[in-house]
Amino acid sequence: MLAPRDKRSLPLKHLAYPLAGALALAALPAVAQTRYDPATAFAPLALPSPANTVRGANGLPGPGYWQNRSDYQIHATLDPAAKRVSGTATITYTNNSPDRLDSLWLQLDQNLYRPGSRGAMASGRVPGGTTDGMVIEAVELLSGGKTIAVTPLISDTRMQVSLPTALPSHGKISLRIRYHFTIPGEWGGRMAWGKARDGEVYNIAQWYPRMAVYDDLRGWDPLPYLAQEFYLDYGDFDYWVTLPAGMIVAGSGELQNPQDVLTATQRARLAKARTSDATVEVIARGEIGTPASRPRQDGTLTWHFRMENSRDVAFAASSAFAWDAARMNLPGGKTGLAMSVYPAESQGRDKWGRSTEYLKHAVEEFSRRWYPYPWPNAVNVAGIATGMEYPGIVFDGIEDSGNELFWITAHEIGHSWFPMIVGFDERRDAWMDEGFNTFIDVYESDAFNHGEYGPKRDSEYAEGGGNPVDEILPVLADPYAPPILSRADTVTEKYRHAVTYFKSALGLTLLREQILGPERFDPAFRRFIAAWTFKHPKPADFFRAMEDASGEDLSWWWRGWYVHNWTLDQAVTRIGPARQGEGSLVTVENRDPMVMPATLRVSFADGSKRDVALPVETWIRTASTDVYVPGPQRVVRAEIDPDHKLPDRDRSNNVAR
Repeated sequence: MLAPRDKRSLPLKHLAYPLAGALALAALPAVAQTRYDPATAFAPLALPSPANTVRGANGLPGPGYWQNRSDYQIHATLDPAAKRVSGTATITYTNNSPDRLDSLWLQLDQNLYRPGSRGAMASGRVPGGTTDGMVIEAVELLSGGKTIAVTPLISDTRMQVSLPTALPSHGKISLRIRYHFTIPGEWGGRMAWGKARDGEVYNIAQWYPRMAVYDDLRGWDPLPYLAQEFYLDYGDFDYWVTLPAGMIVAGSGELQNPQDVLTATQRARLAKARTSDATVEVIARGEIGTPASRPRQDGTLTWHFRMENSRDVAFAASSAFAWDAARMNLPGGKTGLAMSVYPAESQGRDKWGRSTEYLKHAVEEFSRRWYPYPWPNAVNVAGIATGMEYPGIVFDGIEDSGNELFWITAHEIGHSWFPMIVGFDERRDAWMDEGFNTFIDVYESDAFNHGEYGPKRDSEYAEGGGNPVDEILPVLADPYAPPILSRADTVTEKYRHAVTYFKSALGLTLLREQILGPERFDPAFRRFIAAWTFKHPKPADFFRAMEDASGEDLSWWWRGWYVHNWTLDQAVTRIGPARQGEGSLVTVENRDPMVMPATLRVSFADGSKRDVALPVETWIRTASTDVYVPGPQRVVRAEIDPDHKLPDRDRSNNVAR
């Protein structure tokens, strides 16, 4: 999801409290300090999730790792006249845990829109509209050839289903749920309907009861939905959407019945797109709404999609869609389809005419650099709900164009990696999905078409081209800014982008480029992604994995940047002769609580220069250190961080002569 600075705000904002997070060990408060204490900076750091056979000390899944599974079959009908979705979801739930489960929990996100919902109260204002939420018509358990009607307990956006007999470890049970809800209008945020020039557009997400996660850390984790994001199990999805025959559907996964819902011409064009690096029109702008664009105009058609190894599915529908596609070239000789659907007013070379080009490149680049894209299709939708991601499909804005469209496309499809492939708990740890994704955005912007839209520096404090280590300084200096390791629901809108997106992403950039170097960071990051594909890593798993693969104790970095919101101030205080023999002594000092490795550039009397790498251990015992510079030439100038790579709050003390 893009932050409101980039796209329109969500309908609900969030009450917040600065929170140090479960990792806080040091006694210092999470505000900027005036002096540096090595014993505090380098103190042992106890991570919140203990290493065990489920989650290993190396940050990877242990030999005892387990994860429950949810498989779905959903038959739904979209009624544009009533603005209503009705459906029946059959969920097969597999209990891979060692525990017996006496109840099941599900998420009913549509209840966010009910009057008086917890999300409405947490927003601090009245949302743009209300609905009756998700109306549950019936719940049945299917077990042992029997159908048992049950009465669920619904509490806000959660539904608890008590089981007549506990579900044993490695047991399975199926639920059949009949439901309906009214689709919210443009105020819906992540899912909504609204009007384009030639018809209505429906962005349909969070549209069926979704299983909550039962994991090894909390058991059931059914947090109420407050308009943040999600934590979901993986499984396979088959879903059928019935709607008026004149509408086009774009959905997560692969269309299973193109012969029923597409014309022969459209099927041929899709076949051509599967072999084409250039964008192929499947439905041209001039064909929107014409009789030839649909197998028939009257009655209804049912679209069947299948998505494997996914945590969710979503779809968009409209009679106003143009449609184009191109081949994605993936590692190992695999291919997929990049596709875009958009209304006629979005067409144009400077607008959605390049959407598929952007989408194709982003998926190919992320696949090459980090981990192969695992699904057959990637779809970009120009619609009403904007700047939002779901597996295999993203919702962006009808009016997006130029660099804005490129950036939002790359960002939203980048969420396929975080949290769709690597299943972060974005309900609690939004900094992981948004920050990790914003981090990979930076390199995609640099890579696309020789940097056509680069550099992308995702900061609230500059629109682009600024130095991100300067742009973060107001956040680090703000005593009210929450640490990264805060519960997502507590971060106010003022800090959501600055901390959850920008600071989190910059932390990874600094780790890659200044602390570890790409040659150590990249393999460690890829190893983490591959190990946790379609699984549920936590912050402690990431911290351990990066330390294990890089060979570094990074507790000082996790503490200063993630647990606290500490500032950095490094200085050069003196240049003098060596105490014995040739050479010079340059005194460097770390003055603020945070510590980082740095470069010291010394200039000699003859005009030559030399860079001296200062490891973080330079300050492990004392705040001030003498750096010996050998050689007959006298050092006449010394500067710490000469290339302006570190978030140093006071650069006036970085040079000594």
